[in-house]
Amino acid sequence: MTNARPSSALQRFIEAGVTRGAIMAVIVVSSVALGMETWPAAAERYGGVLRAIDVIAVAIFTGELAIKLFVYRWAFFRDGWNVFDFIIVGLSLATLGSGTGILRALRILRTLRLLSLVPRMRLVIQGLLGAIPGMGAVFLLIALVFYISAVMTTKLFGASFPEWFGSIGASLFSLFQIMTLEAWSDGIVRPIMEIYPYAWMFFVPFILITAFIVLNLFIAIIVNAMHGIEREQAVAGEDQLSCQIALLREELAAMRTQLASANRGPAAQPVAHST
Repeated sequence: MTNARPSSALQRFIEAGVTRGAIMAVIVVSSVALGMETWPAAAERYGGVLRAIDVIAVAIFTGELAIKLFVYRWAFFRDGWNVFDFIIVGLSLATLGSGTGILRALRILRTLRLLSLVPRMRLVIQGLLGAIPGMGAVFLLIALVFYISAVMTTKLFGASFPEWFGSIGASLFSLFQIMTLEAWSDGIVRPIMEIYPYAWMFFVPFILITAFIVLNLFIAIIVNAMHGIEREQAVAGEDQLSCQIALLREELAAMRTQLASANRGPAAQPVAHST
């Protein structure tokens, strides 16, 4: 009897649900520890423990990555999520023990590994990426609306309100603020209407087009892409299940043939009688 290859055993280990759950727990604990480091009282009292958690977490992530590289070899880099994990772990190693503020701040990026481990989060990210091609026309539409509106507001209101609409750049920023509905009424539009009473005839349609119509188009495209990915995964799962069922049927047919042959047994031999 031959023993299982080490890579097969490691593959079962690294793909096991318990292992994935443990890695997720390490990510959460590590993220909480990094957050506690921003609390001066906790950092002063438990600084050593927090640093130890950081080192242990990076060691676990590195070990997990090493096992995957050993198991999958070059096939590891064919999966975009594996490449994503590779980059995050590489950043964790590069920033380990760093005293520089920027590098220390980058350590929290390891929390993003939850995106590759939680299936629902992966679906959301895949939906966003799948929606990018469909967003091109919407991006072009909103860019066109913003450019036309920026030119109009600069011409109409730039002389009286140069801080908001004195240039194309200032107008674009002000229009973006209006699109987000942040202090658009009392902060910008009402002061303009004190000088230009009919300014609402421009700003109300602009808000309706950008804040309600165009942004909802983005949401619709993303949701449609997510549904498409779910359908593809469902079809792939059904195909895989059908293949497994077909293999089981073939194995059952082979077993039945073997059992029938065993039940028939060897052909009866003639019995020799003594005279």
